[in-house]
Amino acid sequence: MIWNEPKECMLPEERSRLQGKRLHKLVDKVYHNTPFYRRKMQEMNIMPDDIQTVDDIVKLPFTTKQDLRDNYPYGLFAVPMSEIVRIHASSGTTGKPTVVGYTRRDLSIWSEMIARSLSAFGANRHDICSVAYGYGLFTGGLGLHYGVEHLGATVIPMSSGNTAKQIQFMHDFGATAIACTPSYALYLAEAMEKAGNPRDEFKLRMGIFGAEPWTDNMRKEIETKLGINAYNIYGLSEVMGPGVSHECELKDGSHIIDDHFFPEIISPDTLEQLPYGEQGELVFTTLTKEGLPLLRYRTKDLCSITDEPCKCGRTSVRMSRIVGRSDDMLIIRGVNVFPSQIESVILEMEEFEPHYLLIVDRVNNLDILEVQVEVRDGYYSDEISKILALRNKIAHRLHNVLGISADIKLVEPYSIKRSEGKAQRVIDKRIFN
Repeated sequence: MIWNEPKECMLPEERSRLQGKRLHKLVDKVYHNTPFYRRKMQEMNIMPDDIQTVDDIVKLPFTTKQDLRDNYPYGLFAVPMSEIVRIHASSGTTGKPTVVGYTRRDLSIWSEMIARSLSAFGANRHDICSVAYGYGLFTGGLGLHYGVEHLGATVIPMSSGNTAKQIQFMHDFGATAIACTPSYALYLAEAMEKAGNPRDEFKLRMGIFGAEPWTDNMRKEIETKLGINAYNIYGLSEVMGPGVSHECELKDGSHIIDDHFFPEIISPDTLEQLPYGEQGELVFTTLTKEGLPLLRYRTKDLCSITDEPCKCGRTSVRMSRIVGRSDDMLIIRGVNVFPSQIESVILEMEEFEPHYLLIVDRVNNLDILEVQVEVRDGYYSDEISKILALRNKIAHRLHNVLGISADIKLVEPYSIKRSEGKAQRVIDKRIFN
């Protein structure tokens, strides 16, 4: 199913021309309306007329999250506040929050983007979607909410939390889709089983998951436990919110809505643009955004992109799964470690639940990695020999993948704290030492 065929199925040269036209208009807009960008461009001796095609994008400056914080709250807005109809913001857990403003046109484009995403998953106006992302300053809840309505489907604005009521309303209201974080989806499945709710009494057929990295192994776990098709939706509030890219029913990479967002992959070290297929840091330029347009925004997310045609018929560039973040990568004893690597190992082993916690510390000037992982019912034992054998088995596999040893702590089922929002997977105690 194609939601916006003229835009989603454009010929590559047609899309490139559109992107170039929109990029020039964007650069002209920020040069005249945003002092931050005008100063940056003047320092680089760049004028708007120097940018005519998308190939010229490499001449433009990068934007970082710190730039948004330095210009808190409205310093990067490109329109007067009288044209801003909504504000979203990050939680600001590591400094000042990043504030995002939307015009009416921004919100209309955003809703259409989410509708494209939902349609790519196979959703239609007959679906009933329970939105269990958080509502409020977080973009997830309201983003999905208006996208579901734009598609013509029915939305249940549940927000996050109150899992018992989530389950009751999904059952009683006949929800066919659930939108939440993948970790919360697993928690929901666990809670449904504990409460004795037979899966065949629910009408769920689809899950829309994002807001945190997740692996294909976790997808299989969710699909098995909830009996649904699980799809990835990607976005970040600074660029727009959820819906910047989305999978289709083939689940072969996420289609970037590149008539609105121009993607690049750069080397986090040299900042040079990398070719299709190479892994690096994802960068976005917002081609049509009015309230907070951004030039070459460094997401810190690590992935690759491809322009190979997708069998679904969409011709947009696709991005791989996020393998980690350049600022979340753990460097342990000189080795780069991503939580997703550990998660993949855990989910490949039937003895373990998909719930884990990584604790990094420094003892006697040596980095220590502790991996706490839940053992499934039926595999947890009071026999020391069995537990030791299981611990050695996962320790060996992790060492093969990571190249370093980890201290494995096997814990009982349900003993690791569950989250109704984004799961906390890593505690790095070294930052306090």
